[in-house]
Amino acid sequence: MQTNRNRKKEEIEDIFFGQVVLIWARWFVIAAGVIYALWMSTSTEQLSLAILPLVIIIGINFFVHGRFLMEKPINQTLLLGLSVIDLVIVTIVVLFGPGQRGINSDLFIFYYPLLIAFSFVFSQRTTAVYTISTLLVYVLVCVLLDPIAIITGPVLEIMVMRVVTMAAVGSLGTYYWRIQRDRRHELAQAFRAAA
Repeated sequence: MQTNRNRKKEEIEDIFFGQVVLIWARWFVIAAGVIYALWMSTSTEQLSLAILPLVIIIGINFFVHGRFLMEKPINQTLLLGLSVIDLVIVTIVVLFGPGQRGINSDLFIFYYPLLIAFSFVFSQRTTAVYTISTLLVYVLVCVLLDPIAIITGPVLEIMVMRVVTMAAVGSLGTYYWRIQRDRRHELAQAFRAAA
């Protein structure tokens, strides 16, 4: 009973203190997205379409960051929902442009900061589900846009490398999270023993 209570308390602390990681990862994605949109847009229409998903992420992150600064962070369920929205927006950008789409899109890199930040905050099981969902969505997008190219050697190799590195990012983040939790347990036990 006590162990379950401690785990629940630790998960709440991870969400509370870990929100800043998700907030800054989202700001990184926003800054990189703005630079990319300004760089790649050749007309005002393209720029408007490229900035639209970023405006949504900016609004979300402004809300979350404001709540965090007021020391009223959002709860786990809302944080999970916002992380899913991040995943959906990056997938839409990879699917519809600007520039290249699907496997040829360079914008798949936006998955990485979202995956690592998510894995630093949430439990191993939740991170595994989020990482696998991200991988499946990315592969689905690539296959839907160009199913014949995926079968060929070089393109398939590129997709497999990307999927492996995305899985590694989620796994390594979870591994780091577990190491930090074990260290926290050891410190707590040492403190109790000294007291």
